[in-house]
Amino acid sequence: MRVLQLIDSLRPGGAEKMAVNIANGLLPYVEGSYLCCTRREGMLKAQLKPEVGYVFLNKRSSLDPRAILKLRLYIKENNITIVHAHSTSYFLAGLLKLSGGSFKLIWHDHYGESEFLEKREFKVLKRFSRLFAGIISVNTALKNWAVEELQCKNVIELKNFIPKVENTGLVAIKLKGSSTAFKIICVANLRPQKDHLNLLRAFELLDKNLAVSLHLIGEDPGTDYSASVLKEIESSPVSHKIHYYGSQPEIIPLLQQADLGVLPSRSEGLALALLEYGIAGLPVLCTNVGQCAAVINNYGKIVGKENSKMLYQGISAYLDDRLKMKKEAKLFQQEVKKNYSEKGVLKKYMNFLESD
Repeated sequence: MRVLQLIDSLRPGGAEKMAVNIANGLLPYVEGSYLCCTRREGMLKAQLKPEVGYVFLNKRSSLDPRAILKLRLYIKENNITIVHAHSTSYFLAGLLKLSGGSFKLIWHDHYGESEFLEKREFKVLKRFSRLFAGIISVNTALKNWAVEELQCKNVIELKNFIPKVENTGLVAIKLKGSSTAFKIICVANLRPQKDHLNLLRAFELLDKNLAVSLHLIGEDPGTDYSASVLKEIESSPVSHKIHYYGSQPEIIPLLQQADLGVLPSRSEGLALALLEYGIAGLPVLCTNVGQCAAVINNYGKIVGKENSKMLYQGISAYLDDRLKMKKEAKLFQQEVKKNYSEKGVLKKYMNFLESD
């Protein structure tokens, strides 16, 4: 079996991280593991293991003939039998299938707005779904939606996973501010779905005399929303306690310097950041969206979305009871290691690939 992960970008994001994690994790189980980045490379490229075959298409448009031909030749030359297309990359894989590609096509749905599926545009996806041999969904809502709406009934729900943390030799940056401050960290790209403004408002409700700092990790895509977040940080009355770092290649070492992991999203699929918080041994506070409550499983705090007062109360509760916070952090770490291990998820994944 030779399996190619197909992804549009290698910039930090949930779908992108999972494409890299699967490509790396498959190495002991398949004859060949490959990854193709179609449009834009990024820092995640450095996390690919040397044994993973890699090709970059530098695709300029949806119907870029040069990119289509390059991928067709790569699949043929490497005898690739399965193309695992993540998110919108199904379109390119579907074009190759329509033009005679003999590989098995699997589509992975990482859609992060699972609370708003009624607004999802999917006319093109539905047409292409008849070409899919199988669909992987990151949560139950997406699985049920795929069964009901798409033309492929071989659908599986597959958890995201965090690979074993390895020492890359890279030195992580140090979190800014006072070394004695209680450090709250949020790993999320600056997108509306992640609702950073909700977190900023909650942070501003804290007693100004508390030794607490907020640390934001995530890509700035240069949108109106990301600009509004950065402006809000700059104008905040506690701006000296808020630190933004942009994208970072090494997340776990940063998390290990913090005291509390927060995810204030208004919508999620299965948030990889929560698993990263767990692996790093952090207590967690997040909104009740997507699979967050299922992931946390009572070993953290869940609050209503788009409610800064509830988010503030969750932070305050942990500040007031550090013993309970540390106990829940340890239990959550055990939960993540038990239920979101690379070995367990890849075993289910391999069974799915091998099924007819």
